[in-house]
Amino acid sequence: MPIVIDEEICGGKPVIKGTRISVEFILELLSNGWTYEEILKNYPQLKKEDILEAIKYAVDVLKEERIYILPKEA
Repeated sequence: MPIVIDEEICGGKPVIKGTRISVEFILELLSNGWTYEEILKNYPQLKKEDILEAIKYAVDVLKEERIYILPKEA
């Protein structure tokens, strides 16, 4: 898997293997309207597959998240 977590790299945030580019950073770029092409041009160490894996990783994390709705206080 190209996503790794290491306490010594970016404080343990998930990053693309062999880089210091975090999943969070890639998602932030995408949410700000960057295209795959713009990301790849500015970060040539990445491949399109790395971007797709970052998205997949985020989806997997959210799938595992449990949400508990607390009752409203009277």
